[in-house]
Amino acid sequence: MHQTQSPDPTVSGAPGNTNLYVLDVMRRAEQELRQLIEKRAEISKRIGTVQRTMVGLAKLFGDDTLRTDMLHLFARERGTRRAGITWACRKVLMESRRPMGARDVCDEIQRTGPALLANHKHPTASITTILRRLVDYGEAKAMRGDDGQCAWLWVAERASKSIQKTNLESESTDPACE
Repeated sequence: MHQTQSPDPTVSGAPGNTNLYVLDVMRRAEQELRQLIEKRAEISKRIGTVQRTMVGLAKLFGDDTLRTDMLHLFARERGTRRAGITWACRKVLMESRRPMGARDVCDEIQRTGPALLANHKHPTASITTILRRLVDYGEAKAMRGDDGQCAWLWVAERASKSIQKTNLESESTDPACE
């Protein structure tokens, strides 16, 4: 004896059938993901502010003011995962008061830490990728520079809000640079 059953729309994956429970779960998961990404951007900005404060104090009063166990927070120890190009890009942008192109950032890293770029066949392309990620993280802003090329500016809670407003009020992120 063989019975045919009609498919249950809450279980079936057949086209036209909608699983309302799954759609609701997906909607909630999407909302939570958006909130978490927003929080991550806020946290990244705050981390940048605290790091810049500590780096500034270390510059003023000497690196010996930083305890040895804190150095890993600043990627100053050799062999740490964070002591790489991303940190170097952050540092270059943080210290600059003007938007910088990928080539400018690359040149500055080449000047201050040439070993970081030694194994990169196309260092400017690597730098460009990292700068775009920093925009995604909410740490930098992409715009057109004076030469018409893409340029990036550090925006993660600048020490002076007036500088940020002056530099950014009329400029929006250039989608062609992202």
